[in-house]
Amino acid sequence: MIIQKVLKMVFFVVFLGWLMIWIMLPTKTYKNKWTPNLQMKLDSTYFEGQGINLLLLTFPVMFIAAFGCVYLHLQRKSEKLYTKSASKTGRLAFLRRPVLVMPTLGIVTLTELAFVAMFIALLIWSLANYIYISYSGHLHMDKGVEVWQAKFRSVSLRLGYVGNICWAFLFFPVTRGSSILPLVGLTSESSIKYHIWLGHLSNLLFLLHTIGFIIYWGITHQMSLMLEWSSTWVSNVAGEIAMVFAAAMWITSFRPIRRKMFEVFFYTHQLYALYIIFYVLHVGAAYFCMIIPGIFLFVIDRHLRFLQSRQRVRLLAARLLPSSMIELNFAKSPEVKYHPTSIMFVNIPSISKLQWHPFTVTSSSNMEPDRLSVAIKCQGSWSRRLFESLSSFSSSSLDHLQVSVEGPYGPSSSQFLRHETLVMVSGGSGITPFISIIREIIHQTNQQQTDTAASSKLPNVLLICAFKTSADLAILDLLLPLSLDPSSRFSPQLHLRIEAYVTRDHHQQLDPAQKLIQTTWFKPDPLDSPITPALGSNSWLWLGAIIASSFAMFLLLLGIVTRYYIYPIEHGDDGNYHFSYWTLWEMFLMCACVFLASSGVFLWRKKGATAGGRQVKSMEIPTPTASPGSWFSNVEERGVESVPHQSLVEATNVHYGGRPDLKKSLSECKGPDTGVLVCGPTEMRHEVAKICASGLGENLHFESISFNW
Repeated sequence: MIIQKVLKMVFFVVFLGWLMIWIMLPTKTYKNKWTPNLQMKLDSTYFEGQGINLLLLTFPVMFIAAFGCVYLHLQRKSEKLYTKSASKTGRLAFLRRPVLVMPTLGIVTLTELAFVAMFIALLIWSLANYIYISYSGHLHMDKGVEVWQAKFRSVSLRLGYVGNICWAFLFFPVTRGSSILPLVGLTSESSIKYHIWLGHLSNLLFLLHTIGFIIYWGITHQMSLMLEWSSTWVSNVAGEIAMVFAAAMWITSFRPIRRKMFEVFFYTHQLYALYIIFYVLHVGAAYFCMIIPGIFLFVIDRHLRFLQSRQRVRLLAARLLPSSMIELNFAKSPEVKYHPTSIMFVNIPSISKLQWHPFTVTSSSNMEPDRLSVAIKCQGSWSRRLFESLSSFSSSSLDHLQVSVEGPYGPSSSQFLRHETLVMVSGGSGITPFISIIREIIHQTNQQQTDTAASSKLPNVLLICAFKTSADLAILDLLLPLSLDPSSRFSPQLHLRIEAYVTRDHHQQLDPAQKLIQTTWFKPDPLDSPITPALGSNSWLWLGAIIASSFAMFLLLLGIVTRYYIYPIEHGDDGNYHFSYWTLWEMFLMCACVFLASSGVFLWRKKGATAGGRQVKSMEIPTPTASPGSWFSNVEERGVESVPHQSLVEATNVHYGGRPDLKKSLSECKGPDTGVLVCGPTEMRHEVAKICASGLGENLHFESISFNW
């Protein structure tokens, strides 16, 4: 515990120092005083002019990323899920309270608003200082160019500088296995909106930067510079090519296009690799060192995901619900640990070899140590084809489905269980992240019943879920795992109440001919194996080793190449080494070091786990004769099914022909510490956020869960 506190303090100090460098970077003090002194001490024949940026802007982030893995490993080993007191929660709750609810920005908390304001202030500060220094005696004057034209060029150039600051943060939110995001209580899924904001802002700045230079070249009769690929300075052609890729990705990322034509967005976004290459070729090696930490960590994460995705996983069964919902049940290694609300990316080559889709994990790794399940709502062409394929299983020759996965990814702890009361509001398939929460709470209550030493109090749970039709009630089936013992009973300590609302049906609708649930079992395949962690049980330590070793290897090889290959050319008879070649060396060495370190550790861990990896026990569980979802429409079926199903039905109230009165329901929560989680349509999430932000109750602590990328 002491080591964790010390590490966290060190991270905070290092981060503040790194942030201070960004603040000082555009100032005269940094340019005229700090830079000369730093050059005298840091410039060497091993790194040339890159030494300063590597030390001040690259090393601090890589240090936090590497030792952050140690912190997260210690946190996992000493984790106590329910120790945070209500008083501490109350003191910090105002930081997570929504302050802005807008269609464009979504739900913005006070903490997010404060950081956004500080980041915008940093950009404005940087742009103002860059322009001030440029106008104060450092104005670039081409031959025959007037002063106002040179000033216009200066502004256009500095807009690119400011866009580069956005790139320093752009890749952190999309690094799924990040060791930095959990240090500040974030996940890649919850912070994806920051990537969207940074992407829009950086593309806008780069577009203004590009248009500004085109206008400058036009008014100064230098349009030929558009086709220049300089050997001694930045390549204009590389920047223009990068802007073309950026424009394609930017246009297709806008919400209307992304929602209606997801495949166009998905495939266009795969241009990011080419975008990065030409962008780095344009800015050069020195500026690349300013933004390299985010890209470096992203490449590590992307390569590890690639290695994990090459493995075919064992699909045990699929449950099909009448609401076009699918639950896929996989075999997994007990080493795979995750927390509720996690997601997993799934690829099914028979449907699409290239598409990977994120789905909510509905299982609990504690309740089901050797099983993992995800829920899929049929909303697009990919999921509809999967549903049709599984629906025709019994009448086809399909007895096996080849599947690959990445993940699971999710929060580093189950912080939602710290509340005294937990209110979960969902609409339609938005209930899926709450399924894993309820399963986890069921498991914890059962554990406390058998373990007298466990004294932590679990929250009272209220689930408010809205569905369109009576058939959608079958989604409540997923609250109980497929492998649950039919004779097991819920602990008396479980305080669960479900308020289900059917909005389109004004009374019970039951079609006797309709089969409410269909369970499909798949035959085992010797080439399949359980889902295993890419880096084993001590994954954080191994990830830290990969980050540290690959970065050290990168610095070593970069120093050798610079000193013994580039330096002699730079100071020889031939003069300058090609500007773009230097950048290519840096990108190549970064990728090579990442691939070597990641592949080495992955293969080492895989070799150690091969012994029992492919043996999957068959799952002999009887298929239910009726769906608990049907019990809400047919009372006669009660008592036929298992004890847990009976307990679930007894805890559920079904309301027909109306929507939930969320304001009334939340106002009735009188406990001192009530956590409010919401997942579903945008309108529902915004409504709950506005209620929590309105001051209706100081005891309401809001959190939105959204997977609508």
